[in-house]
Amino acid sequence: MDKLIVIDGNNIIYRAFFAMPPLTNASGQQTNAVYGFTTMLLRLIEEHKPTHMMVAFDAGKETFRHADFQDYKGKREKTPPELSGQFPLLKELLQGLGVAQFEISGYEADDIIGTITRLAEEEGRRVMVVSGDKDMLQLASEHVEIAMVRKGVTDIETYGPPQIQERYGLTPDQIIDLKGLMGDPSDNIPGVPGVGEKTALKLLHEFGSVEQVLERSGELKGKMKEKIENNAESAILSKKLATIFREVPLTQSWSDMQFDGLNQETAGPALAKLEFKSLLERLKLDAGGSGSSEQERSEVEVEVVTVNASLLSKVASVLEQVQFMHVETHGDNPHHASVIGIVLAAEGVHYFIPFELLKEEAAEPIRSWLADSSVPKRGYDLHRIDLALHWQGIAFAGASFDVHLAAYLLDPTDSNQTLSGLAAKYGLAFLTSDDEVFGKGAKYKVPDEETLSRHLARKCEAIAQIIPLQEQELKDNEMLPLFHDLEMPLSRILADMEKQGVAVNVEDLKQLGREFEEQIKTLVEKIYDIAGTEFNLNSPKQLGEILFVKLELPVVKKTKTGYSTDAEVLEKLAPYHEIVQHILNYRTIAKLQSTYVEGLLKEISPVTGKVHTYFRQTIAATGRLSSQFPNLQNIPIRLEEGRKLRKVFVPSEPGWSILAADYSQIELRVLAHISDDDRLKEAFLHDMDIHTKTAMDVFGVSKDEVDSNMRRSAKAVNFGIVYGISDYGLSQNLNITRKEAAKFINQYFEVYQGVRRYMDEIVKQAKRDGYVKTLLERRRYLPEINASNFNLRSFAERTAMNTPIQGTAADVIKLAMVHMDAALQERKLKSRMLLQVHDELVFEVPEDEMETMKTLVPEVMSKALQLSVPLKAEVSYGENWYEAK
Repeated sequence: MDKLIVIDGNNIIYRAFFAMPPLTNASGQQTNAVYGFTTMLLRLIEEHKPTHMMVAFDAGKETFRHADFQDYKGKREKTPPELSGQFPLLKELLQGLGVAQFEISGYEADDIIGTITRLAEEEGRRVMVVSGDKDMLQLASEHVEIAMVRKGVTDIETYGPPQIQERYGLTPDQIIDLKGLMGDPSDNIPGVPGVGEKTALKLLHEFGSVEQVLERSGELKGKMKEKIENNAESAILSKKLATIFREVPLTQSWSDMQFDGLNQETAGPALAKLEFKSLLERLKLDAGGSGSSEQERSEVEVEVVTVNASLLSKVASVLEQVQFMHVETHGDNPHHASVIGIVLAAEGVHYFIPFELLKEEAAEPIRSWLADSSVPKRGYDLHRIDLALHWQGIAFAGASFDVHLAAYLLDPTDSNQTLSGLAAKYGLAFLTSDDEVFGKGAKYKVPDEETLSRHLARKCEAIAQIIPLQEQELKDNEMLPLFHDLEMPLSRILADMEKQGVAVNVEDLKQLGREFEEQIKTLVEKIYDIAGTEFNLNSPKQLGEILFVKLELPVVKKTKTGYSTDAEVLEKLAPYHEIVQHILNYRTIAKLQSTYVEGLLKEISPVTGKVHTYFRQTIAATGRLSSQFPNLQNIPIRLEEGRKLRKVFVPSEPGWSILAADYSQIELRVLAHISDDDRLKEAFLHDMDIHTKTAMDVFGVSKDEVDSNMRRSAKAVNFGIVYGISDYGLSQNLNITRKEAAKFINQYFEVYQGVRRYMDEIVKQAKRDGYVKTLLERRRYLPEINASNFNLRSFAERTAMNTPIQGTAADVIKLAMVHMDAALQERKLKSRMLLQVHDELVFEVPEDEMETMKTLVPEVMSKALQLSVPLKAEVSYGENWYEAK
């Protein structure tokens, strides 16, 4: 039997936005609401297997209801731009998934859904309506069930007429009477003032409808009689406004909603565009669509020689002619990756050397060639190759052109920068993807030697054909200096830092773990004592029973399986009972223990006794570095317990110290330079506290009159401006209303008019050029900057404003690293650069070089790039990273 699922698009994406934690893609676009919506959609498909599916959207602000009541929905706050920018993303994704979507001018999604359910009923078809809006309950019938989303997007309760009768004592038709009496603040439906749900239900149980309540109002007494009679017109109007219109002139037919499963051709690319990798893997979809045919790929053949021991001398004789290379590795973490083989391309011949052969004595000339820094090497992801070969005992040097790094610079928002993806981008149809040759995940398997050698030779040939195209693009974009003078040298510096690693005092880490365990034990005992019983603290069900049944705390949120005890709920409950704060503290310490203490212990190399992170240059669209295996940029430092983790990071040599140098407010200094705002520049030129100065300027007070709240607000706006914050974002940060936040932002721009001018001009420039640049010519393309869709265009405009600031700040610290590396080598210092963490550089320094480094590091960092305001780096040092901070 046919089954149609109809989703109230506006309602569900709104709920998903507030239910899901922040999530952004590489370009900085928020995607949390789309992700939450999509997970719910996939769950519905999996559980209910619909034959037809449709998502209904509101088409605009004005509907036919505004003719009856101009203030309909009039008190709704403006949709946060962080959410409104996700509507076009969701609609594009639905199209890719193969799910129909309807919106009709002048009507709400409710009316479209109401009309479709009426037509379905007439034909005896089954329908499930998914929404969080109680108005939908009026549509319930023998054929129509309402899946009511309660909290977030996971807690769903299904209603038919029996369930509505059980819950409210009403029929579905009476739901509109309920709204007529009690109103609906979310839609600005007035109802009868002073009549809530409880009173409205009592009246309907006695009289049956709004009309009967009004007709028999003489049977009521006192103030209730007065309320009903004085607001008779409001009650009738409210009932009319709450009634779903079920005669929308639909042009679509039943067949337009047919759903035969996800579109296998377009679903993968649509999910990949949003970077929903976990969903791609879960659904086993190909991110690239159908791809090229084997016939197309076979059009370009390459000459391959599979090298055996007797041919090693032949390869050694052509090393001077090698122009391109490729080393095939396997494993996410290059510090533990296996090396499968190497291909060297010389005079049109591709020599495939199995890795085990590379260790033979006769392969010494090849190993020497790989280690020779004077010989330029051109390939794909040379940084990874450097690390993988190092841990296999083979040195690598001389990286001169990295296709992966060039691709990132040319388009940092491209989500498919695999070699096969780049080959397709440049029209080289002969390269098969690695997944097709090796298999993916647990199915990975090295193929037979002939297949392997041919595939790797083709990869090397793709590198050879892509490089001249990239070189021309980099030249045209004036990015050759950025590539050759900054990113390529930095790649080698990062590899050296990663191979060096950071020493960890294992005993101190274990001791910290024991301290955390002791704290956890104390907290657990205290919680049990207060609760009067022992229970499983990690069980939401058991914890919910304690909090909401035994201790009778107010229920904030319920899930399908019971009471919600997530962090948001506990934060709201903290003022009600002392046990809640202890539970929050327990969770914090338990997280530190499991994720960081136990996690770091697993990452310590048994060979070096150090942790060797993996810095990624090609992830963040702004140019910032990322860190993996472990992520040393994400160690929590807001709480003292988290900061203590830095104590375990120590020098690797006895008598040495850790030195840390931090840029002071680098992004705000870059903003002062780019905007040329006199007031902003004044603060930095006179070495003033920028947040105090901003509070003085915005609030119009003297330095002595600036209190902590003023400075906190000014700080939030200062950093918010850098990140393109909206009134909604600022209101969340400061816990104030959006109106207050908007007023504060406007006051800021009135004072810092140069900043306002910069933002206006950079948006105009982006609309003209289609991209924005950092001071070092790093580009970020903004294809939606001229979009007719307001939400897409607004997000692109905010990105245009903040990218030059954030990107230049990223460039500055990268420049500082390149200059610092050169300074250490020139002075023949033994000090080593270990880490880059956001705006901070971390070194290990011998005692006899400390005075030199205390002067040298801030001097080099402050001169990394000449700005109209001084760059400032603050240095500290100690026996470990904690003391150095």
